[in-house]
Amino acid sequence: MIPLSLYIHLPWCVRKCPYCDFNSHPLKSELPEQRYIQALLQDISHDLPLVKNRSISSIFFGGGTPSLFSPDSIFQLLAQLRLKIPFDKHLEITLEANPVTAEISKFSGFHEAGINRLSLGVQSFNDQSLQLLQRVHHREHSIHAIESIRKAGFKNFNLDLMYGLPNQTVEMALEDLKTALHFHPTHLSWYQLTIEKNTYFDRYPPHLPDEEIIWNIQIEGERLLNERNFEHYEVSAFTKHEQYCKHNLNYWKFGDYLGIGAGAHSKITLAPNKILRLSKYKHPDFYLQSNNKIAEQLEVSNEQLAFEFMLNALRLFQGFDKALFYQRTGLDLATIEQPLQQAIEKGWIIDKNQHLIPTELGLRWLNELLELFLK
Repeated sequence: MIPLSLYIHLPWCVRKCPYCDFNSHPLKSELPEQRYIQALLQDISHDLPLVKNRSISSIFFGGGTPSLFSPDSIFQLLAQLRLKIPFDKHLEITLEANPVTAEISKFSGFHEAGINRLSLGVQSFNDQSLQLLQRVHHREHSIHAIESIRKAGFKNFNLDLMYGLPNQTVEMALEDLKTALHFHPTHLSWYQLTIEKNTYFDRYPPHLPDEEIIWNIQIEGERLLNERNFEHYEVSAFTKHEQYCKHNLNYWKFGDYLGIGAGAHSKITLAPNKILRLSKYKHPDFYLQSNNKIAEQLEVSNEQLAFEFMLNALRLFQGFDKALFYQRTGLDLATIEQPLQQAIEKGWIIDKNQHLIPTELGLRWLNELLELFLK
């Protein structure tokens, strides 16, 4: 049985960050918590026939800023979901949060509501960098938030950090990492700031470090994390004591997921070689008003299936078993034999005991590697 996850999108935030291209909307009036909770329950009820009696192995509250919602609303939603779909015994439930005072006060309540993993959007511990990123918090807020996470009883938490920030030096980036490591997180998401289309930074580009500085940040940062016994298991994900993010790992292994909420996406395997993708209406107002939340529905073609699998699986440093390709796509590995051989000849992938592993060179040239399978 292909693993099944649940993604819940809570689209509102205090302020839209200039680099953000997610479906997030600044909160301009009172948060419609109860209306949205009921809309989410209506949403999943409509999708449940697609998954029948399958259980879910992880839940992820993303946004926006999910921690704007009250612990009571999160508890109510989880209780109702449990009545609608089976929960795995070792269910991972992650909620994204920001380090601002109003949200920090809710951490204990989130833990009591059933959240067992928090992901804190720190981005940087440098106040100058935070100001350039137009974040609504400061360094001291982040430190207080991390201390509050631990006091609330969370033993598993992620810190979200970016590098390659405006005017950032190698020393500044490493200081961010060292500060994060001081608090002993079980997981780090550490990734480069990129300028996405249709964002404020796309229209008004900031002054970013040159490629040589960014490369040195990456090399020195990865060396530091390795010295502190963090496993680099995905392009931008690091963990200690094998506390992988189960939810994201399911994405990267091309598992199934239901997505509820404004702009959420779903991938459901209906039969071997038959995968359905759904997307929900993006704007929160239209999502709330619509009885049928589905904006688009399509069946993925065989060619697209092969590429999408590789797009996800090749992000994993440990690679994947050859058998997983058939298990997840319903396609024979011969479907990608030609580009796979090209990748092996270029030294971008190695074939080891029925296991395909991207090499260091392949990960460095990941976009070019993926283009082989797109063709």
